[in-house]
Amino acid sequence: MKITTVLFDLDGTLLPMDQDTFVKDYFGRLSRRLIPQGYEPKSLINAIWAGTAAMVKNDGSSTNEEAFWKKFCEIFGDAAKKDMPYFDAFYREEFDLVKASCGYTEKAKEAVQRIKAMGFKVALATNPIFPSIATEYRMQWAGLDRNDFELYTTYENSCHCKPNVDYYKDVLSALAVKPEECLMIGNDVTEDMIAETLGMKVFLLTHSLINKENKDISVYPNGNFEDLIRFIENLNA
Repeated sequence: MKITTVLFDLDGTLLPMDQDTFVKDYFGRLSRRLIPQGYEPKSLINAIWAGTAAMVKNDGSSTNEEAFWKKFCEIFGDAAKKDMPYFDAFYREEFDLVKASCGYTEKAKEAVQRIKAMGFKVALATNPIFPSIATEYRMQWAGLDRNDFELYTTYENSCHCKPNVDYYKDVLSALAVKPEECLMIGNDVTEDMIAETLGMKVFLLTHSLINKENKDISVYPNGNFEDLIRFIENLNA
C-alpha cells in the first residue's frame, strides 16, 4: 500500500528544543503569572505535572482537557475552575515569550512544504497535552501555521496521549486513513516510534533526540531533514 499521509511530531522534531530548558521557562512564567491568584509556585507546578500524568493515563473516557482539570481540581478544589480564565490569559498574552527557549530551523518548514508538494497529506501528531492556542504558537515558532496541516492534536480534541497506541488510532480515524498509508516522523524513540507497531512506517529525526530507554536507534530509518527527504522520495518508488 502506498504512503499517502505524513505525520509530524512538533517539539524536538519541527521545533528544535531542549526539553528541560523549555519546561523551566514555561513553568516559571506560568507560576509567576498565577501567584497573584494565591498559587504557591512549587505546588502549582506539581499539580500541573499531576494533571499531565492524568492526561497520559487517559483511557479515552474524556478529553485530555477534562482529564487535566479533573486532577487539578482534585488537588486545589473545585473552586480552582474559576481560575481557568487566568490560565487562558497567560497563553494569550505571555506564552509566546517562551519562544526564546526554543531553537529554529528553516529546514523544518521547507520539509513540510516539500512533502506537501510531493502530494502527501500532512498532519501534526504532537502529544496533545497543550491547549490549542499553545500548539498554534509552537507551530508559528517553527515557521508554520494551522493551515499547513490536515489535523493537529490538542488537549481539547484528543482523549489519549503518546505513547499510548490508541492516540495514533485516534489520529488515523480522524484522517480516515489506514496505518499502512502513513509515515510517522518524530524525535522521541518511545513516544513516536511506537507508531510502527500499528503498521505505520517511521522515521527518527535525530537533531533533538530523546531516547530515555537507550534503545538501539539503528533499527529505525533515521537522520536529519536531508535524510528524511531522501527517504520520502523513495517511499513509493
